[in-house]
Amino acid sequence: MAESKVAVYGAIAANVAIAVTKFIVAGVTGSSAMLSEGIHSLVDTGNGGLLLVGMHRSRKPSNPEHPFGHGKELYFWSLIVAVLIFGLGGGVSLYEGITHLRSPAPLKDPMWSYVVLAAAFVFEGASFTIAWRQFKQQRGDTPFWEALHASKDPANYTVLAEDGAALVGLLIAAAGVFFSHWLDMPALDGIASMLIGVLLAAVAVLLIRESRGLLVGEGVKPETAKAIRELALAEPSVCEVGQVLSMYVGAEDILVTLDVNFKPDTPAEETAKVTERVEARIREAYPKVKRIYIEATRAAAGN
Repeated sequence: MAESKVAVYGAIAANVAIAVTKFIVAGVTGSSAMLSEGIHSLVDTGNGGLLLVGMHRSRKPSNPEHPFGHGKELYFWSLIVAVLIFGLGGGVSLYEGITHLRSPAPLKDPMWSYVVLAAAFVFEGASFTIAWRQFKQQRGDTPFWEALHASKDPANYTVLAEDGAALVGLLIAAAGVFFSHWLDMPALDGIASMLIGVLLAAVAVLLIRESRGLLVGEGVKPETAKAIRELALAEPSVCEVGQVLSMYVGAEDILVTLDVNFKPDTPAEETAKVTERVEARIREAYPKVKRIYIEATRAAAGN
């Protein structure tokens, strides 16, 4: 979580400086794409703040009303971030692009637009590099899209997605400014703004999808559940193991429950020892599993 916080702070610092500069240049040049990019950076700045709020609140200790803690606070705030990207980032950029397309106005000197876009690309690239390194450490050799879906740390993959979209958006904005000026077709700048809006909406839908799964009680992967079940079945005194039920209650906190059926002649002392061994093996194999509840029962004689 500490590494994710570094990525979020890096993104906020980059977006504050970039947003102010983009708005100034948008006002000077009249570029719709630059205005959309300024809105994009402003939304990203606010989103970074919301992610920090979620990270802070998710660390609150458990209480009688929240016996499993507040880990899902991070998932809630990451969902809010995704909605803001969709509504403010994507929606406003689309609106601005359509408005500019209906009433195109010639761009003024685009030089400052290129300077700002180049500087923004450097800052966004630095922020993206920080987030990418953190994500790469987490995913190891896992393929990118599989790792993105498997990651349960919204702070990290949200910053990664935002910065990636920002870099692509900067390229689109640069193309819009260049071709609208070169071809003397101001409408192209509006089209670039619309494309940025579509890009942000697509990223937002991806983030919403991930947050939704975690908020409604997503559990571990089927292969992980199978491996946990096999750890229990490896004990000689265990004759049957029920379905493994699991749920992420936080980015680094998984709840696991399972029914373990022991052979009829298993002494109570042995049942307790086996239960402890199974719990220890699960924790060793999967450090994120912080809560384990095993329902130990004895098979009826003759089974």
